Amino acid sequence: MIEVSNVVKEFDGFRALDGTTLHVGKGDIYGLVGPNGAGKSTIIRHITGVYKQDAGTVLIDGMPVFENPAVKEKFAYIPDELFYFMQADTMEMKRFYQGIYPKFDEKLFEKMRKFFPNIDTKRSIRRLSKGMQKQVAFWLAICCRPEILILDEPVDGLDPVMRRQIWSIIMADVSEHETTVFVSSHNLRELEDVCDHVGIMHQGKVILERSLSELQGSVCKIQTAFQAEMPKLPDGFEVLHMSNTGRVYTLIVKGNPAEAKKQIERLNPMLVDVLPLTLEEIFIYELGGVDYAVKDILF
Repeated sequence: MIEVSNVVKEFDGFRALDGTTLHVGKGDIYGLVGPNGAGKSTIIRHITGVYKQDAGTVLIDGMPVFENPAVKEKFAYIPDELFYFMQADTMEMKRFYQGIYPKFDEKLFEKMRKFFPNIDTKRSIRRLSKGMQKQVAFWLAICCRPEILILDEPVDGLDPVMRRQIWSIIMADVSEHETTVFVSSHNLRELEDVCDHVGIMHQGKVILERSLSELQGSVCKIQTAFQAEMPKLPDGFEVLHMSNTGRVYTLIVKGNPAEAKKQIERLNPMLVDVLPLTLEEIFIYELGGVDYAVKDILF
């Protein structure tokens, strides 16, 4: 559905995107993560046709996005920094969206009022709180009946109850209409609950792109204990990080979890337990620590 190939973008000599490549299939919920300055918002602005790339291609449904209204009708975009017309209220913005999106569903708009009971639809949106402004953005975006929903820090500023409600609405839309969702966020715990594919971005490139199940199946946490000190580990046993508290050792291991457990069991441990890593832990270890030094262990 979304195909980004070798995209390069420079601003005043600074290369913000350096051969970015990513793929998002129809009906996928794709989470893009990375440190500040990695290029996440920049690639989103290319996918939405705000920026034109210096090199490479950006396609939606096989068609270029930049200055292509037929493609832009297919997606709704909620940026991190929202924009509304001066003095416009929710009803006025609804009429504006109706003029742009032929599939705008007015019946759905009325139906969804119950999900946003605190929004005064006759009050200027700019006078609403940041959280309420974001609620309006979701309300309008879902009613556009988009084939693709593009979100940049989507639930930032929302309270926990509303965050859950927003994600419930999105997940229902994905299930019913096979909507494709592309989301960039720093909230890795939240992405872990909703995404089926993840891309990790660093210094203008997507350095890792896999399904979440594949990603969690390629790195694991092993807790083990031995009668004496830790014996020599087998050759080829890729340990990304190791720590211990007394005799209990915690190892972050790259590779198949079941095979890693077998190799530890051959060392006759007192105990061995394999635990899945969270997306946040995978992100930290794949990027090599707090300095984000990408190491050879990535591939």
